[in-house]
Amino acid sequence: MSTVILCVGKMKEKPYREMADEYLKRLSRFGKFEEIEVPDLPENTGSSALEEQVKAKEGETLRSWIRPGDRVIALTIPGKKTDSLGLARHLQELRVSGVSRIVFVIGGSLGLGNNLLARADEEMSMSPMTFPHQLARVMLLEQLYRAEKIIAGERYHK
Repeated sequence: MSTVILCVGKMKEKPYREMADEYLKRLSRFGKFEEIEVPDLPENTGSSALEEQVKAKEGETLRSWIRPGDRVIALTIPGKKTDSLGLARHLQELRVSGVSRIVFVIGGSLGLGNNLLARADEEMSMSPMTFPHQLARVMLLEQLYRAEKIIAGERYHK
């Protein structure tokens, strides 16, 4: 099984990039894990209609990277909440059910558009709080690493 972190925007700050690269390196022994970054668009704030247009355009670009058989998990604030053990169980269940590629999607600063959410198989929340997208990506990678350690029956420090 392969896992993709599909996200809007590049990691611009070096500390975040270094942390993400470290978790990607650690994850590599568990399978194929990759990041795909799509360009973020100018926000055009001030008008909800313009913001929806931006989210729709970003959503189109994100959808172009999603294959027909992918299991798409959109990260949203109102999505399903789980703990680390629950995430590990869920990933294991997806593997057993024959899913060959999981795509976690992190939107831009305005969030995910309805066109992308319509393609998502599920929504997952990391917290009711809002985090910078670079930090959310590092947190997701850390949780995926923790889940892989749990699945493998290995100890993970707390």
